[in-house]
Amino acid sequence: MTLAQPRPVTAPVADLGAGHGPEWIDRWLTAHAEDVVSWRRAIHARPELARREHETTRLVAETLVGAGLRPRLLPGTGLVCDIGEGPRTVALRADIDALPLTEQVEVPWASQVPGVAHMCGHDAHTAMVLGAGLALAASPEALPGRVRLIFQPAEEVQPGGALDVIAADGLDGVDRIFALHCDPRLEVGKVGTRTGAITSACDMLELRLTSPGGHTSRPHLTADLVHALGTVITGLPDLLSRRVDPRSGTVLVWGTVQAGNATNAVPQQGVLGGTLRTAQHATWNELEPLVRSLVTALLAPTGVGYVLEHRRGVPPVVNDAVSADLLARAAERAVGLDAAVGTEQSSGGEDFGWYLEHVPGAMGRLGVWSGSGDMSDLHQPTFDLDERALPVGVRTLAHAALATLAG
Repeated sequence: MTLAQPRPVTAPVADLGAGHGPEWIDRWLTAHAEDVVSWRRAIHARPELARREHETTRLVAETLVGAGLRPRLLPGTGLVCDIGEGPRTVALRADIDALPLTEQVEVPWASQVPGVAHMCGHDAHTAMVLGAGLALAASPEALPGRVRLIFQPAEEVQPGGALDVIAADGLDGVDRIFALHCDPRLEVGKVGTRTGAITSACDMLELRLTSPGGHTSRPHLTADLVHALGTVITGLPDLLSRRVDPRSGTVLVWGTVQAGNATNAVPQQGVLGGTLRTAQHATWNELEPLVRSLVTALLAPTGVGYVLEHRRGVPPVVNDAVSADLLARAAERAVGLDAAVGTEQSSGGEDFGWYLEHVPGAMGRLGVWSGSGDMSDLHQPTFDLDERALPVGVRTLAHAALATLAG
């Protein structure tokens, strides 16, 4: 697959931060805002799944090289690129992968890949970090430090491509890191920030049960596998609610259950799967042994065999106070004093949390709702964004980098 060349943008996208400066950022966006939009549309039209983002990586790399920069390709997919020099380094991160969904938005740049679409805004994240990097590279004066652009693969799979970046030394020397994530519940022109956890930890549970099987008229002569599944389906969430501090925001939700084909036969195999989320890092570290002990206790009387796979996913994204404040002030300088707003913690997972296990930083929520019409949620096939958010993101990320390096 080859990404189409960015198509010309026939209707210019309004820059809500125009005139907020500095003058050279205004000048760069006047000349290149349409490029940012066209990058996003090209990536949106040809989405690629996790660790298959070869053409997206190539588009970003070629654009950076064309601007005189020297990106470093990561093993597989993704890349990093440094701009400037100095004793301090600030990183700006974008995720580049798409989702296995079929888009239901009718636009000229809709996904051309069956069953794959950018329904989480990663195309916008990529275009904004690319734009912020090139704008910073166009500064008429030397930057007061180094800016590292991180274009990360595989955010949509656990435990996430952030670990690939870290393993490839992508965080070496980084003092602080920032990211923006599209928020379709927030109006365009706003950036939501908070100190502390802004997302939750997320693990995957898969429980496989086995039984000798048998006739449903004689359940006492076998191990009733479906009854055992039901015991765990209802019992494990109930027990967790009594064994975990309710203030931790811990929630277990089953997403799939499979067992049997005949109404009068006890099946020999069954599978149960779901997600386990918690808002607190300390609780996340305690959940796996607790879940294992509870599953053992629930299934002991049933006689079924079982294998529990508890796949640790991602930690919460925990913004430190300094970084959250830098990001909020960056939004105000980029767009206006009313641009920075508070935001609640989400129960969704984000592998940006892995970076914050190593360096301080913050993720903000970028408003992409037009202000009218329906709000489609992330990961829905109808998700769309107001492209006026793209210059807002470019300006906010650039200001966050400048403020960090000047501090």
